[in-house]
Amino acid sequence: MPEPLSSRKETAVPDLPNSVEVVTGTHAVRYATHKGDGVFTAGGARIEVTPQGDALRLTAEAPPEGLSLIVLRWRVPTPGDALVLGDAWERAYGDLQWRPLQPDRPLPWYALVSAGFDGPTTGWGVRTRAGALCAWTVAHDEVTLWADVRSGALPVRPGRRVVDVATVVTARADSPFAAHRDLSSAMSPDPLLPAEPVVGCNNWYYAYGKGFGPDAVLRDARTVVEYADGHPVRPYCVIDDGWTEGGGSAPGGPWDRGLPGVFDDMADVAARIRETGARPGLWFRPLLSSVETPATRPGTILDGGHPLDPSTSAALDTVTADVSRFRSWGYELLKHDFSTYDVTGRFASGQPARLVDRDWTFADRSRTTAEILVDFYRAIARAADGALVIGCNTVGHLAAGLVHLQRVGDDTSGRDWRRTRRMGVNALAFRLAQHGRLFHVDADCVPCTPETPWSAHRQYLDLVARSGTALFVSVDPAARTAQADDDLSAAVRRALDGGEPGGIEPLDWQRTTVPRHWAAVDGPLLYDWSDGGSGWPYPV
Repeated sequence: MPEPLSSRKETAVPDLPNSVEVVTGTHAVRYATHKGDGVFTAGGARIEVTPQGDALRLTAEAPPEGLSLIVLRWRVPTPGDALVLGDAWERAYGDLQWRPLQPDRPLPWYALVSAGFDGPTTGWGVRTRAGALCAWTVAHDEVTLWADVRSGALPVRPGRRVVDVATVVTARADSPFAAHRDLSSAMSPDPLLPAEPVVGCNNWYYAYGKGFGPDAVLRDARTVVEYADGHPVRPYCVIDDGWTEGGGSAPGGPWDRGLPGVFDDMADVAARIRETGARPGLWFRPLLSSVETPATRPGTILDGGHPLDPSTSAALDTVTADVSRFRSWGYELLKHDFSTYDVTGRFASGQPARLVDRDWTFADRSRTTAEILVDFYRAIARAADGALVIGCNTVGHLAAGLVHLQRVGDDTSGRDWRRTRRMGVNALAFRLAQHGRLFHVDADCVPCTPETPWSAHRQYLDLVARSGTALFVSVDPAARTAQADDDLSAAVRRALDGGEPGGIEPLDWQRTTVPRHWAAVDGPLLYDWSDGGSGWPYPV
């Protein structure tokens, strides 16, 4: 019998699973027979679990009818007072939190099990860029890995190809945050990280894609350069949604031109941003088109547009051409958005058991959803040709190593402070351990608008700046005051310096979804996330 989680060794190769199940075709559940040496067979499927250094590599061969799910179970006793944390499939939606044991609660990508509050903690996870959508469950006497190898909503049919499903890793430390940090390192051996701190402006949270043009963009660029005050690390000015037709509603391509009569020359806009001392950045939605093309899914409509099928070469060629065009225009940061939604038809709020759970399929049934997404992210990374890449609504554990930055939470808000608290603070606290290990964390913009209380947002500003994660500010000129400018200037310069020396970490995160107490090298930090009096007068 393995040792309880609270006393496992700090580094150890996970044992072979005690049992393996597979779902062949769409619904046939089969219990696999262990043939020895980590080989399990069932219904024509062959599953191999092989020690590989300090990890276990899981590969699979599928029967002709295809393979949908692989389930590995380890008999591991868990302390009765354990608290458990998992991740999100893509962005977090204010729903990350430590909870008591819930045996049926799916935990995407990893499971951290803490022996009570602030106790020794063990983590189980899978390496980044896995070939399956992987989730965990934790019961009193069992830890289970659920590897979804479907292609869209249908079984994958790889033929004779061996699918590299996942590599299982573990970590243990004396505190929950340290265990989270160590597990993140074990899961991500080759992150793609920026060479410098990433700081800048983004106009979304006051403009919301409407009524702005090059003059407003350049004003924002000059503002963030003013805040940087000559710092040797240059800030970015990111043009968000609104630079093309249909702006403000997350439009689709084609991405070969700007809004007629407003953004007629996107290369000139990039050059003029650069003249202010800022570095130009650009947002786009790569997998939606306003017109049908050979790259789109036949007969499928989403948000009034036509989603592209990233399993096809036509779609990847389209995306590659778009990214290359942006680079030729001179943009040095590219933010790609909405791709998980455009691939699956859903946002993954509430940690659903399955990321893909509707009748969405791919033209190429020989690759899993995870493999198709990784190839899509890789195409963007190659075409970016040295530009920084931010993934938003991307599957972080599949994009790690192929994006420099990951938007780790859903949108903050320039209209309702409570949304910033729910999304921004939660995502930063519960994914901060991934910073510098999976990617550079972006908890989303700090808005400064007349509609939200600056007394609340200035604290979020301070937290993000101290964390060393990406800091983007969205400053409405109508909200600029001497106090706001002083706060923003100090925070931008702190963030450009890399944040708090030694970093920060949440202290009360096992007791709340929005931690107030944080630790820094020079002493504790305390934030007051009280309501602030903005937005609809009932909780949402």
